Amino acid sequence: MLRRNGARGGGGSRSGSGSGSGARSSYTRLMLSLVAVAIVAAAIAATMAGCPGPEQELAERVVDRFSSEPKLTLYSHKTDKKTEIGLEEYITGVVAGEMKPEWPKNAYAAQAIVARTFTLELLSRGGTRDLHGADICDNHVHAQAYNPDNITQTIKDAVRMTRGEVMIYRNRYVKGWFSASCGGRTTNAKTGLAYKGKEPAYIKSVSCKESRITPPEVKKWSADIDSETVLQALKKLGKPLPNLSGAQIAKRVDNRAAVLRLSGGGKKVEIDGADFRVAVGPEKMRSIWLTQFEVKDGRLITSGTGFGHGVGLCQWGANELARENSSPEEIVKHYFPKVTIKRLWR
Repeated sequence: MLRRNGARGGGGSRSGSGSGSGARSSYTRLMLSLVAVAIVAAAIAATMAGCPGPEQELAERVVDRFSSEPKLTLYSHKTDKKTEIGLEEYITGVVAGEMKPEWPKNAYAAQAIVARTFTLELLSRGGTRDLHGADICDNHVHAQAYNPDNITQTIKDAVRMTRGEVMIYRNRYVKGWFSASCGGRTTNAKTGLAYKGKEPAYIKSVSCKESRITPPEVKKWSADIDSETVLQALKKLGKPLPNLSGAQIAKRVDNRAAVLRLSGGGKKVEIDGADFRVAVGPEKMRSIWLTQFEVKDGRLITSGTGFGHGVGLCQWGANELARENSSPEEIVKHYFPKVTIKRLWR
């Protein structure tokens, strides 16, 4: 279980696997109180609407200051072991795993704020405990990339300068989404991620200067995908086709293919572009900012710009803003203009 460190000061060190079972701390009592609030809120929502409503979600994610840096349990997929680690040490490994070497310090620091927020919001929903029996893991599919081998002194300094800083909106954790390259403009969650909940009020489509420095191989991409891969992806998404004969963009939002239409065997299906991208392979179809999407000789030919879902922080854009001497907080506020940045521990 995520818990507070017993002493104030710098980031904690590794201290064995598991989370321990010592006496309940004030943090544990706080969490139990929050759970109680969530249960009451859920009961109210169920009474009024027949199912758990937003009251339960908000109660579970209310933000409170920590008396000291939290510790968490980290599961390693490589070693199949759990280790207790200070949250700041974990964030340092995430920044090293999510950003390239030799980037500006303020870009790393902005990433640290967003990654710290992403982590706490995920932990407020249980983290990866159902998967691994640990608060968090080092797999980017389940949480975030984590690579302590890539940590540099600049990354350490960047994380330290934003220590304890997170994004909040109306005193709740926000979803700290980020992607590599937005292509020049970010998008909303429903388009970029096919997000099934209500569009978060703090997510906005904003312009981005990343194209000034983004390498050509990141900025532009193309993919030739065999029909079997496409058909398997559609089957996985519950939209099967007997074969593949046609493909087109049915709806665009913020330049992105929000809805795709594919056809075959006299049948047509429509699917959210973001869902299709993940199902067919996000390394193949790097974004849904598509410039080509058609079937030729039984294969899906597609090309586009950007890399990732394009929601929230753009990493290459953060790089450019840092080069213009924007502060970490200014960079974050560019991509999340409605949030407040709050320091939760020293």
